Amino acid sequence: MRLARAAAVLAAACLALSGCSNGPRLGEADAPLVVTQLAELPPPDGFDVAADAYTYRVAPLDKLSLIVTGVPELTGLFHTDSSGHFVLPYVGEVAARGLTTAELSSRIEDDLRSGNYVNDPHVAVNIEEAGSLAFTVDGQVNDPGDFTATPGLTLMRAVAQAKGVNEFARLNDVVVFRTVKGQSLAALYDLDAIRDGTYADPRIYPADVVVVGDTAATRRLLRFVQALPLVTTPLVLALQTF
Repeated sequence: MRLARAAAVLAAACLALSGCSNGPRLGEADAPLVVTQLAELPPPDGFDVAADAYTYRVAPLDKLSLIVTGVPELTGLFHTDSSGHFVLPYVGEVAARGLTTAELSSRIEDDLRSGNYVNDPHVAVNIEEAGSLAFTVDGQVNDPGDFTATPGLTLMRAVAQAKGVNEFARLNDVVVFRTVKGQSLAALYDLDAIRDGTYADPRIYPADVVVVGDTAATRRLLRFVQALPLVTTPLVLALQTF
């Protein structure tokens, strides 16, 4: 099941690189590819660089913990549905998708106050389980699949969560796919160079797809850059296909 989910996420990432839902995918011979080198792989949308924190926003199928002071019937666990909504007693359906926990707390307080259900409501919302915090590791690893991105997660730790690389893994062909502001990006890394301290171990974020070694999804991309060394610095690319 995990491998199937990983394959589906990787396919989605490759399809995003095609520029068209019905077009050829990355790796197919008839898919023209334009590659632009960038200075660095930027963090995803929602990451606060100054605070070094990812601003999580409620997503479909999340499990939320609500605490409403003095109102036990509104305190407990709630699950968002496939649209990112959930039903709260007194209030009814709450559209939580896309809100931070602070914004959702404020919205519920306003709803309770405007309905005269609670005179001075105090609401705390926490994320108990977050489906959209997942990232994917695929390729030449021992346990490919989806994993939960934790604060401070790095590429080496991400690969370790997949129980490390297998005996055939090409450690100098490790690609991280990420979408930033609608742009498909790919960064090529060398795990041996990271282990040796040649350059820093890069951060991994929710929705990233990490592909280790020689795979159909990365082979064609690597042909574009096979003459470029990945020892002294990572190579970050903006991708576009037509």
